[in-house]
Amino acid sequence: MTDDAGTVAGPLRRALDGYLQHVSIERGLSTNTVSAYRRDLGRYVRVLDSRGVARPADVTEKDVTEFLSIIRSGDDGRPRLSAASAARAVVAVRGFHAFLTDEGITPDNPAGDVHPPSQHAKLPKAIGIGQVEAILEACRTDTPAGLRDRALLEVLYGTGARISEAVGLHIDDVDLDHGMVRLFGKGSKERIVPLGSYAARAVDDYLVRGRPVLAQKINPAKATRVPGLFLNKRGGTLSRQSAWTILNVAAERAGLTIDVSPHTLRHSFATHLLEGGADVRVVQELLGHASVTTTQIYTKVSADTLREVYALAHPRAGKR
Repeated sequence: MTDDAGTVAGPLRRALDGYLQHVSIERGLSTNTVSAYRRDLGRYVRVLDSRGVARPADVTEKDVTEFLSIIRSGDDGRPRLSAASAARAVVAVRGFHAFLTDEGITPDNPAGDVHPPSQHAKLPKAIGIGQVEAILEACRTDTPAGLRDRALLEVLYGTGARISEAVGLHIDDVDLDHGMVRLFGKGSKERIVPLGSYAARAVDDYLVRGRPVLAQKINPAKATRVPGLFLNKRGGTLSRQSAWTILNVAAERAGLTIDVSPHTLRHSFATHLLEGGADVRVVQELLGHASVTTTQIYTKVSADTLREVYALAHPRAGKR
């Protein structure tokens, strides 16, 4: 392998290879996530090797905490990591040692009490309901591509889907009769979420008047029938890059002067639900978050909104 572990061999290298195989095959983590683990843990194993640590059972809590210090300072000759990147690396190390403990390779987890560096919470970017509606209304629905664009954006906002989940939809994943859609998230985890009447109507219009026209563009001699829901102008499956362009064009037509991405619609979906009174655990399920902690960052947005409304509306909210 050509990762940060370099030429490190022996028990540590074999343990790392086993863990990477575990998260890739048994846990089904995405290719990008496994690559990040390989990079972070490769650096970790190399640091351990430089400290004379040869076996997993020889690793101490001090080794783990000093690794955190090293990646923050760059003392190993590698680039210094930000708090967010260092936190990711610590999570990888904790998972690695938990695996070794579970497998009986080590008696305990030396990383169990090592916590990632604190980070300033970044509030998700969300736009107002009126701005979302302006983007949706900016899609022309008098052409097959326009019908597709409107359906795509309605699905993104109506379900909170990630862009990869939306462009990966197949026709059979959409149940218009019951207003539900099946999404496949990170690690191929499946979830069923409501589609919403506006999104369902847009998808129905696209399936009736838009997609059949786009599907005719594909050369049957060169390709089999494309099962994807959203097609490009050549009849193939719409790409993530094209979906970004569709949103950017719609936002520009709507007159928005701020940057808007597919994730902006996902953030707005969650924020608007919470502001409307939805329970955070329901939003967690809809977003496909493994932990409610990930979802709770959106509650800060809603809390800020509540404080603002209170300050403006309550007669005794002002400073004394």
